[in-house]
Order: sequence, then structure tokens, then C-alpha cells
Amino acid sequence: MIARASQLFLPTLREAPSDADAVSHKLLVRGGFIRQVAAGVWTFLPLGWRVYRKVEQIIREEQDRIGAQEMLMPVLTPLELWQQTGRDFIEEIFRLKDRKGADYVLPLTHEETVTFHARELQSYRQLPQMLYHIAIKERDEPRPGKGLIRLREFIMKDAYSFDRDEAGLDVAFQKQRGAYHRTFDRCGLVTHDVPAEPGMMGGKESRDFLAPAGAGENTLVTCENCDYAADIEVATTTPRAPVFPERLDAPEEIETPGATTIDALAEFLSIDPTATSKAMPHVTQDGSVVLALVRGDDRLEEAKLSAALGEPVWPADDEQIKAAFGASGGSLGPIGFKGRIVADLALREGQFVAGANRDGWHLRGVEAGRDFEPEFADLRESAETDTCPECGGALRFQTAIEVGHIFKLGTRYSEPLGATFLDEDGREKAVVMGSYGIGPARIMAAAVEQFNDENGIVWPRAIAPYDAHVVALPGAEEIAERAAETLSAAGLDVLLDDRDQRAGEKFADADLIGCPIRVTAGKKSLEDGKVDVRDRATGEEKRLDVADLGKGA
Repeated sequence: MIARASQLFLPTLREAPSDADAVSHKLLVRGGFIRQVAAGVWTFLPLGWRVYRKVEQIIREEQDRIGAQEMLMPVLTPLELWQQTGRDFIEEIFRLKDRKGADYVLPLTHEETVTFHARELQSYRQLPQMLYHIAIKERDEPRPGKGLIRLREFIMKDAYSFDRDEAGLDVAFQKQRGAYHRTFDRCGLVTHDVPAEPGMMGGKESRDFLAPAGAGENTLVTCENCDYAADIEVATTTPRAPVFPERLDAPEEIETPGATTIDALAEFLSIDPTATSKAMPHVTQDGSVVLALVRGDDRLEEAKLSAALGEPVWPADDEQIKAAFGASGGSLGPIGFKGRIVADLALREGQFVAGANRDGWHLRGVEAGRDFEPEFADLRESAETDTCPECGGALRFQTAIEVGHIFKLGTRYSEPLGATFLDEDGREKAVVMGSYGIGPARIMAAAVEQFNDENGIVWPRAIAPYDAHVVALPGAEEIAERAAETLSAAGLDVLLDDRDQRAGEKFADADLIGCPIRVTAGKKSLEDGKVDVRDRATGEEKRLDVADLGKGA
């Protein structure tokens, strides 16, 4: 197949958008792959759609390979389904009413809809099943940006497995996990398969597939010595040892005027920040205030707090804090608080300085178990001073793009939506489910983030818009045509730059677009009938007869 640049809608740009910070955002716009319609809403132009369709086809082939069946579910979804599962509270859902006043949502994922269909699975004889679709999703993203990384409208592959029991779910989960590895390998991506937090999806276990990138929404934590790797949301790394002052038999109140931050408090008391605790009040869905406690030198990982509580939470506002503690932020602590307290594991042993719930005052010598009774959970965000929990080695923190996420949902959706079946023993049971998502657009962005240079994109061949980019320079058009035809006959997709442009502009566009091979027909070609063949990734060049171009394709 030969596409002629003179006939294509191919609006390349010399400069990147002023608001672009991610490399993939800059290069995909400059290369004429995508264009923004509104914040977080993008059009795939013809060149970008070719890349997208190649990614989609790889995903489809790997899903079909494990026996998943393709279907298509609608975007418009009755709100009632989301109310039944209790997910209608999610702020990122677009909501609308029809002309009769009926409530609908534009879902960002399709668990409710597919479980609605799974109610037709009535017997164990119909299980297991695995269904998938590749469809548009909508998300009321509060901070859209970074090109294709953080979108309000996007396309996803969602797959769902339905089994009799947990053992069946384990089998389906591993099938999908293998399919994901093959998918990303075929797309040319470097990815890490790591434990992750299920979040609003629910369920008991999930794994992230993270692609290290210069831009992304996730942080990948890896060990420099061993194979330990995790999403920072669930990483359980080892913090540095605390330095405690002398032990006290009971808490002592001390006035701390103006010391409303951990650093200010530690400096005022001449202690190490590791000997302080940080109070982080949060609010649950029913409006209750929960106190999360972490060590003063740590940051709270909200995903871990939500997991510990089994429900989403939000930071409490000033009014809620004052009502619950009788004090302002900066002087809060666990002693005297009447609500639920969840403390990080690092606070299990030792005495810490905590807020006295009186503005301008703190308590020294506060000890969990003696002075207050918390629940304990891993709440802290891993820090660069931590060490590996498995070998004690140094850690590496990398920005990454989440390109896939798989979940063991169990009966999280089947129970509220009534997706049940009669088992072999005649008992009615809830279907056991799994959910498996991939973002094709994020794969595109991750590929550009991982494979680029100062001149443009360096596409992995499997997802490149064209296999070869033939550049026709003045006078050598006929040789360029023959080169394109030879490559096409060998089964390659060819972009023939037959535009009336200067050589420098054609070469710049070829590097920017990033096809794996560039073939140039120029003045020397008129003399010897050969063309220059340049490998985009390595920069290696060789001169070949046109007839030899298709060999080894």
C-alpha cells in the first residue's frame, strides 16, 4: 500500500503548542497525529488513527487468542445501574437527563453494564465466559492535560471474566496477565507488571502495567539490587530509623506558638522530624471524620487510606476539622479525638510529639496503645530515603504511564446487580468476576515518551504509521516511485513524500513522523539507480539498488 503525502491531510508543525510539557504531547501534535478540540478532548488525525488502529489490532489479537469474545456496549447508561452498585457518588462521572427527565451517565468504565448482561448466565454449564469491547469512555477529569495521557474522552479496551469460583477467576486473571505482557511486548513498550491499588473499581487484588516515561500520572518504585517493583500507591518500602528523645511516663503538654508545620515543630523542640506524628483528618462518604496519622517526615498515601477503610475518603475542610477537634490544622492529634483513628505502621513503636487539639500547643511522649487506641495500616507514601523491603537495597523512583490495569473483582458487582447462577450442587451463587483494562492512546503516548530523539518520534515498527517513508527529491521522482512500489510489493506500508517541498523540510518531516525506514531518491540516484536507506532508530545508512529494497522486509 502506498500513500502519497501530496494527497494526505498531514499538518506537521515546526513548533510545539505553548501549553505542551510532555514530549509525547509535543511530538504527536507537531507530527500531525492529533489535534485538540477542547481540554482533554482530542481528534486522531489520519496519521494518528493509523497508529491507534495498529495498537488496537494487537490488543484484539491477544484478546482473541485467550478466548475473549468481542462485543460493543453503549456509552449512554442508565444511572440506576450505578446506583445499585453504589458508585454513583464518583465525581468524575458525566451525568445527564433525557427530555423526559430520566437520569443517565456517560461511564468511564463498563462493569455495571456488562454485569447487567451477565444476568443471562444462569447455569454453571455456561461458565466460564470472557467478554471484551473497545469503546469510547467519558471522564469528567478535573485536570486534563499532557496530550493523550490525561483525557476526558478516551477509548479503552475493557475485558471481563465470569467464573464459578475464585479458582476460576485465578485462571482468567493469569490468562489476561499473559495477554497483557504479549500486547505490550508486541507494541515495543518497556513495562513493569506491579501490584497496585484497586481504587474505585473495588475487589481484592489488582496489578498495574506501568511504562516508564518522562511524563505520566504514576510513580514506579523499583529496587536497584533485586526485582522488587510496585506502584507507589501500594509500595511497602522501609523508612529510615527514627531518632527519639528521652521516654516519658505520660504525655506532657508544651506550648508551641507558630509551630504549625512539622519542620517548624521539630526545629522549635530540637528533635528529629521522625519523632513527630502528622495528623491528616479525612471525611468518609457518610460525612464521618477519620483521623489518619503518619510519621512527621512521611506523606500520607490516600489510596492506602481508602484501602484501609474500605471506602473512598476526602481531606476534611477547615470547618469539619474545627468541629471534630476543636482546633485548627497544625495542632491536631489523636488524644481526645472521639472518632476512628488509623495510624501508619511506623507509629506502632515509640513515642511521638503530637498536636494537643488546642491551637499553639502540642503533646510530647504520645504513645499508641497507651494513650490512644488506633487501627494500624500501611499508610505512608514511599520516600527516596527508604530502602527495599526485600533486600535492603537503594530504591529508584520513576515517572510512569499506566497503560493497563487488571482487577480481581470477585462478587463486587454481581451481588448488587443480581448476576447469579445455579451451581452443580443446585445452589444459587453470585458470579465471580474480573476486569481488565488497556488504554490504546496511552500506549501511543508511552511509545513516544520511550522512543524519541531531538528530531522527532522513533516508532516501534509494529505500531508505526507506515513501515517506510520514501522521500522523492527533485529530478528523482521516477526512482522514488519505483522504490515505493518495490517496498509495497514486499508487503510494506509506504508513505511517499511526493510534495513540492525543499529537501530539508522533507527530511525534517520524515524524522518528526518517525517511520522505521527512510528511503531517499536524490541526485546520486540519477547516476547509479540506487537509493539511500536510513534506519530511523540507529541512524545507520546504506545504499541499495531499488530491486533489493524488498529483500528481508
